[in-house]
Amino acid sequence: MGFYLQLEDTMALLALVFAIIFLCVIVKTAKGSKNKGRRPPEPAGAWPFIGHLHLLGSNQLLHQTFGAMADKYGPTLLLHLGIHQVLVISSWEVAKECFTVNDRIFPTRPRYFAVKLMGYDHAMFGFAPYGPYWREIRKLVAVEILSNRRLELLKHVRDTEINCFIEGLYKKSVKNGGLVAVELKERFGDLAMNIIVRLMAGKRYFGTDASGDDPESRLCQKALGDFFYFVGLFLASDAVPCLGWLDYVKGYVGEMKRTARELDSIFESWVQEHHQKRLNRNINEEEHDLIDVMLSIMDEGRISAQDDAHTVIKATCLISPHISKVNLQRSHWRRSWLIN
Repeated sequence: MGFYLQLEDTMALLALVFAIIFLCVIVKTAKGSKNKGRRPPEPAGAWPFIGHLHLLGSNQLLHQTFGAMADKYGPTLLLHLGIHQVLVISSWEVAKECFTVNDRIFPTRPRYFAVKLMGYDHAMFGFAPYGPYWREIRKLVAVEILSNRRLELLKHVRDTEINCFIEGLYKKSVKNGGLVAVELKERFGDLAMNIIVRLMAGKRYFGTDASGDDPESRLCQKALGDFFYFVGLFLASDAVPCLGWLDYVKGYVGEMKRTARELDSIFESWVQEHHQKRLNRNINEEEHDLIDVMLSIMDEGRISAQDDAHTVIKATCLISPHISKVNLQRSHWRRSWLIN
């Protein structure tokens, strides 16, 4: 009898849950129909809860899928990716309209579970939601890190690392009689890591002045690689929160927490090293790296960080590989312009 009552209660609860879900779907459909005249076209075949996610899971590349949708529905279309609505734009005229005339409508970014775990709860500039904190960090990046002055001050870092890279290949070739097999993927990875770490923390990991077998160097390289892998990975928590348990079952959450601990340990050691240099007054203005700039700004009170200052610095370091890439591209464009 007890078992029967328990089963009856369970069935009643399930019936109530499905009734609520059904009502939510009906209300959402009615609301969408009401505003249909003011909304961009939507591809047919959206499913409850997951929306158009199943249309993006084919073997076709994502940009090809979007291109085919644009050919069918026009340069602007609306997709439902789980709980998120995504506006897909395939026209530069519409993109200009969105990010100039109507830029106040599209300034913020959705919150991602991976960035919450590994990116200091969205303190990273590239993923921070729109608000006072984002505006201050954006100004800091534009004025202090991506400025032409900073680009010129750190130009020697790129030149030195590229020269060391070529010199290392030459010495290895001479040592082996002019012919040697080289794993360029690993070598280019070490070169990029040296440039990034020197721009961030003023130290080298690979090459003539550092051993490639240093555990910290390989740990940093792997942790950064894991970070960008998980940030680019599709997680059920982001699209359908009620399916977030799948991320735990697949082991993604544990791996992301491990990566977060490794990166935080490395960045914290860098910040502490720079604190010690500042106490010893062993700082060269021309050698100012990203952490030096951030520490100076924090000391001067030019940014009112809502979080701990170390957290802001470490979060900015975490996004700086992208910043370093932009610096490299700007340097290349500027040199090409001067040559032409």
